[in-house]
Amino acid sequence: MSKKDSKLHLVGRNPEPEEDTLDDMNEYSEMELLEHLESLREDMEDLNVTTLAQVIERIAELHTKLDK
Repeated sequence: MSKKDSKLHLVGRNPEPEEDTLDDMNEYSEMELLEHLESLREDMEDLNVTTLAQVIERIAELHTKLDK
């Protein structure tokens, strides 16, 4: 195989992941999502907001205050 061919081989498409690998990736994604949601819940509790509407309102208030 020439150098040019080997470079093409290295940047070619990767083979499809195996079923076990996909399951591991999905589980990892679910763990990341869970961690992100728990962190979001803690932040909302710290900021004393309970709804997305309250978050949006607080953001708008801060934008207004900072724009002055």
